[in-house]
Amino acid sequence: MNLTHLDEQNKPKMVDVSDKDNTTRIATASGIIEVGQPAFDAVVANTAKKGPVLQTAVIAAIQGTKQTSTLIPMCHPLMLTSVKTDIEELPELPGFKLTVTAKLNGQTGVEMEALTGVSVGLLTIYDMLKAIDKGMVIKNVQLENKSGGNSGDFNRT
Repeated sequence: MNLTHLDEQNKPKMVDVSDKDNTTRIATASGIIEVGQPAFDAVVANTAKKGPVLQTAVIAAIQGTKQTSTLIPMCHPLMLTSVKTDIEELPELPGFKLTVTAKLNGQTGVEMEALTGVSVGLLTIYDMLKAIDKGMVIKNVQLENKSGGNSGDFNRT
């Protein structure tokens, strides 16, 4: 199998997508942060000293999604048309599940953007709660689904 990010001399390169058709491409990723009960309670009661944790995480997730190409070397800068986020409280864990959906009409997919958005959003939650709980665990950052492009659709089962 040929790796698309290596040229004929095995040097790293950004993939040339100029011959690909513009199609609508959508990707959704999710991840979980497991926190201690005091940290969970502070978020739910909106009493964390650094401010509104979940609202800040949403902004960070959107910003992370938009900045993917500056963080991941081979990612193309993209003109995203939509970034949607959702945070679900998981009291039984306790913790939170963050989901990010990225969308565009373009020549390359948005999987890395959705995954980066989730990662940055969850890291923001960690940052805002680390004074309460340094033992938090970020886990299960994963692609849930994607559509569009030559490689077809993917749905996690």
